[in-house]
Amino acid sequence: MKHVLSVLVQNQPGVLVRVASMFSRREFNIDSLAVGVTQLPEYSRMTVVVHGDQAIVTQMIKQLEKLVEVVAVQILPSHSSVSRGMTLLKINADGEKRSEILKMAEIFRAKVVDAQKATLILEITGDDEKIDAFTELLAPYGILETIRTGLIGLERGDNTIYKRCEERDNYGENVL
Repeated sequence: MKHVLSVLVQNQPGVLVRVASMFSRREFNIDSLAVGVTQLPEYSRMTVVVHGDQAIVTQMIKQLEKLVEVVAVQILPSHSSVSRGMTLLKINADGEKRSEILKMAEIFRAKVVDAQKATLILEITGDDEKIDAFTELLAPYGILETIRTGLIGLERGDNTIYKRCEERDNYGENVL
């Protein structure tokens, strides 16, 4: 089963290596990894896509939370979060093919980000299923190159990963 983990970490050198090494040492496989700074420059946010049953994911979270640089970890359930990835595709688009490709791009809300005499570079964002369907549809036209980002995601509603930080900081305290 696919799980999307959102990991808030301190924004400092070496954190990505420590997190990736933790997965490697425990033989957990990462399907996708995306990292970026948050609106608070002292934090970065990692979105990690992994496969495994609930026991394995629970173990991953426990191991992540042991790392000093990890501030909070949350699972992004598919029913209550938004996740997106981006793909750039360079397509062989000479002659008559070009107009057909542009029609398909419009249907999938893909953008043309570069147009040359014989090629187009298209940008598409969305969930994995949308991107896979678009890529499969374009395959007969001749995909010359692709690059795909990892997923990024946020939980819907007013819950934030920062609330999890507060809960973790207050864990075990008697609050009156």
